[in-house]
Amino acid sequence: MIYDAQTYILSLISSKIHMLWALAVSGKLESRIRYSVNLVYNCFPFPIISSQRKEELTQCTFRILEEREKHPEKTLADLYDPDKMPKGLREAHRLNDEAVERCYRSSPFTSDEERLEYLFKLYEKMIQEEQEKGTLFEMEKKTRKKK
Repeated sequence: MIYDAQTYILSLISSKIHMLWALAVSGKLESRIRYSVNLVYNCFPFPIISSQRKEELTQCTFRILEEREKHPEKTLADLYDPDKMPKGLREAHRLNDEAVERCYRSSPFTSDEERLEYLFKLYEKMIQEEQEKGTLFEMEKKTRKKK
């Protein structure tokens, strides 16, 4: 649960690139993603984006929700069954994925492996910046008590 989240966050967490990150870093419980706020959400490398990009992602969120609303008789499981997914919803997600990925770079990714490689490089950069600033990890070191 994300309290007081901006609308564009749904666009981000329902994107292909975020799902790939979740699968890579969180593991699974049976066949489901074992989503963790600390391992997946808080560590997801996402660049600072402009108000215009946020608005674009917000519109993607609304498009996805509108497509879902066109099928009130279907459950989310029905809507997201790969063999039965409505074409409009599939297209809304495709457009969302493109919009989210444009937040990272202008040229499209060519594979899931390239997406993950890009994310892990950003994550390494993020960690390095935190260490250089003396945030998060440095603060943990200073506050640990010796046994």
